[in-house]
This record gives sequence, C-alpha cells and structure tokens, in this order.
Amino acid sequence: MLEHGGNLRDAVARYGRPLADWVDLSTGINPDFYPVPALSSNAWHRLPEISDALNAAASAYYQAPALLAVAGSQAAIQALPRLRAASRVVVSAPSYAEHAHQWRQAGHQVSECPFSELAQQLAECDVMVICQPNNPTGAWIAPAELLQWAQRLHQRGGWLIVDEAFGDTLPEISLAAHTEHAQHAGLIVLRSVGKFFGLAGLRLGFVAAAPELLTRLADWLGPWAVSGPAQEVALRALSDLDWQQQTRARLQLQGQRLRELLQAQRLPSSGTDLFQWVSAQDLQGQTETLWEWLAQRGIWTRYFAPGLQRPHGIRFGLPASEAAWQRLELALQEWTKQG
Repeated sequence: MLEHGGNLRDAVARYGRPLADWVDLSTGINPDFYPVPALSSNAWHRLPEISDALNAAASAYYQAPALLAVAGSQAAIQALPRLRAASRVVVSAPSYAEHAHQWRQAGHQVSECPFSELAQQLAECDVMVICQPNNPTGAWIAPAELLQWAQRLHQRGGWLIVDEAFGDTLPEISLAAHTEHAQHAGLIVLRSVGKFFGLAGLRLGFVAAAPELLTRLADWLGPWAVSGPAQEVALRALSDLDWQQQTRARLQLQGQRLRELLQAQRLPSSGTDLFQWVSAQDLQGQTETLWEWLAQRGIWTRYFAPGLQRPHGIRFGLPASEAAWQRLELALQEWTKQG
C-alpha cells in the first residue's frame, strides 16, 4: 500500500506527540468542512440505491451530462485499469501516485513523464492519465489542448483520464461538460467530494464519461457502491450554492495567505487554493531537513522522497485555525533564522 497524506497516527508513533497536539497540513483537504446535516431516520436501514436527486445535483454542479457515483474517486482509479486489455499507459509525473501504481498492478505497461513532455508521448500510448490541476504541483494544461488529445486517443480506441480532484476552485478548466461529445468518447473525468467540501471521510466521488463506459464501470463495482448516508450528505452539499460561493472566496484568501507566508521565508511555491508545493530545487537540498524541523514542532506536512520520475519536495495544506497559522509561521521563521 502506498503512503498518503493524512497519516497523522504515523506521526504520533514516530515522534511521541499526542494526536491533539499536531497541526495536520499533510493533505489538500479543505479544513472548513461542509456542515453535515441531520440524516433521515432510515438512512442506515435501507440498501443505498443511487437517487435521481443526487445524480441531478451532481450533474448540475460538475456540468456533466452523465455521471456515476463511486465510493471516492479512488474506487474508480482502482477499477478503470481492470476494464482494459493490456495497454501502454502514460501517467503525468509528478502526480498522485495511485494512478501509476494501480495501472501497474493490473498488468499494464506504465511510463511516467513530466507535464512538459506529455504531448510528445501521446502517439506512444493507449491511455494517458493526468491530474488537472496537478497534485502536488498545481500545474494544469489548457482544456482545449486536452480535448485535442482526447480526440486523438479516442480515434484509436484509447482513453484520456483527467483526475479533477482539486478542480473545484478552478471550474473554468474542467472537462466534465465535454464527456457528452462523441469525438471525446474516450474522455474520463474523475471528481471528488472530499477535497473542496472537506468531507474525505464520506468516501464519495463521481466519474463523468460516455454512458457505455459508465455502465461497464458500474457493473464492475457492483451494487450498493455508495452508502445511503454519504448520498444524503452529498446531495445537500452539491446543492448548497451559497456555501460553495462563500467557500471559494474564503479558500482564495487562504491560499494567497499560504503562498505569501512561504514566500516571506524564501520558499517559492506553486499549487492551488487548497495546497502549496515547495520543490526540492527551491529548498537546495534541505527538503527532508525542513520536513523534519516542522515535524519536531508538531507540524505534519506531506514529504515526497526522491525517486525516478517522482516529485521531491514538500506539500503544505491549509491550517485549520488561526492558532495553527501562527504555529506554522513561527516554525518557518525559526527555520529561516537558523539557516
């Protein structure tokens, strides 16, 4: 099993600091999560049929004509490689590591390449997988270019998989609305409720794609893939336009604050409104040292160790309180002074 952010109990075990005394910045999950409403009296009793209301709310929110609810986008990441015969797969790097891992686990030929080289690799693959915006760097590719890639891959029976898990703060670059076009029948868009809505524990995501492919995916996943309580909460969250608008504005301010905080300590970064990425190149060989420095002070960030075609750097999520912001700022100031 790959290592992921959010592994706070590993930090507790390693450093002996109580769970409540950590500032967890190791994920890109919105710390101001959607307020979960009261559930219906039989939410835990009935088998969870997917409701038409949830599908309609998701289609409206993601602007996608056809969607399949899944138990987190991770469920689709694991299932999609099992729906194809052995293929040549190119995955953008650095990226969410589960993509390359799952395609390899399913027996496909997988190569990873930087964003800047993806266009040159298009003719050499049957499937291309990218994160848009990218996790952990925040980079993205113009939607018009990606649609051209999707069309070229579809012409030879290929897929373009676009993981938009962090796309809620950049709706203008989403490709979900284009999955209805016949020339883009190989376009598959993954969306997550966990990141923007701060509801990672809900384990709910959506796949936008051609109806035929969604049917195959649903058959592979089997019945009752998404719990009834998760559906009730998601229906409310996806329909709450006021909360969404206010949250985007708040995240924009918080994202800017994090960028400026890092820059003030001579740590240039890239990313999204939900996280910032500081590369090893900018840290000049001090990546692991900074990560360890922060951990010793109860601040848990996501460290990416060096590896072949893998990112090397640190990803910072958003602090959840003013006290957490102050702890991060103080720790970084001390780091700069001692360096």
